Amino acid sequence: MGEKKWIIINGIIVGLISVMLVYFGNPVNMGICIVCFIRDIAGGLGLHRAEVVQYVRPEIIGIVLGAFLMALGKKEYNARGGSSPFTRFVLGFIVIIGALMFLGCPLRMVLRLAGGDLNALFGLFGFIAGIALGIVFLNKGFTLKRTYSLNRYEGYLLPFVNVVLLILVIAGTATGILFFSKTGPGSQHAPIIIALVAGLIVGGFAQRTRLCMVGGIRDLIMFKDWYLISGFIAIFVTAFIGNAAFGYFKFGFAGQPVAHTDGLWNFLGMALAGFGSVLLGGCPLRQLILSGEGNIDSVITVMGMVVGAAFAHNFKLAASAKGPTPNGKIAVILGFIIAFAIAYLNIDKSVNIKMKGDGKIETYGN
Repeated sequence: MGEKKWIIINGIIVGLISVMLVYFGNPVNMGICIVCFIRDIAGGLGLHRAEVVQYVRPEIIGIVLGAFLMALGKKEYNARGGSSPFTRFVLGFIVIIGALMFLGCPLRMVLRLAGGDLNALFGLFGFIAGIALGIVFLNKGFTLKRTYSLNRYEGYLLPFVNVVLLILVIAGTATGILFFSKTGPGSQHAPIIIALVAGLIVGGFAQRTRLCMVGGIRDLIMFKDWYLISGFIAIFVTAFIGNAAFGYFKFGFAGQPVAHTDGLWNFLGMALAGFGSVLLGGCPLRQLILSGEGNIDSVITVMGMVVGAAFAHNFKLAASAKGPTPNGKIAVILGFIIAFAIAYLNIDKSVNIKMKGDGKIETYGN
């Protein structure tokens, strides 16, 4: 499904679903937010105790299962891993620290812009700067090395875990295992069946089109290729129209839902998220899709995000509507230092690197 029309259709569907999820109960400008929802899941599992962001989001479960089922159906499922797994865990941790400084993933950044939130412009500029920084290291030969084939059952574990989580969230408070927010963003959610179906659709389409915000900007800068970024332009336009139609559009900086107005740290947070995502080969949404396809390295990256989200709230690293915290600013600075070290120490001057579209890395010995 490499034709541009399909990724534009994918973008229209994601934009429409994002607005409809808000209509059915999700927070405004947060119809779908991979980082926010991973944070909510970490809280739902009791990994942090921020009571306003605790809910196992069926959208994430649906995205993983949708990608898994689509990959199986199209015979593209491939269990593989072994490409610097702990480094990927650390980068996943760093990406979510940066994103929680901004209060959203790249997808939510687009949805915030479509809702009139001008604070997201600082995030977009930072995100582009972070990706450009990562491209510098890609051009110097950065690589996390090749992956290896694994037992195909290894890749079944994450979908199985998601099925278990789905059963638990359907059971609700009866089991006493999961935590459920009673107030705040975690308490605002669409009905489970609607959220699950939405996730299945997004996951299935994104598996076919390779939708990825990081890949879109990277390919545009490196190859002048508009394919992937076309999907996000379609998301923006569709969500903009939908927000206007449903009365969710609010233009300006102040009083935006689940957002703060500190432009510098919105910029730096998304710059860190963009830098780390380029080194990983894809944005948080793309990592979920790859996880469903059997990529264990991406599973480990997602686990790094889950742990990072728990740390962010247990140690007051995450920003809030009041702005960034001192601990969060220190964490972002440390994140840059660690990401720079990873980027520099993984430069291999003996290979040429080519990255395009689906986040694959092709290496050719000199």
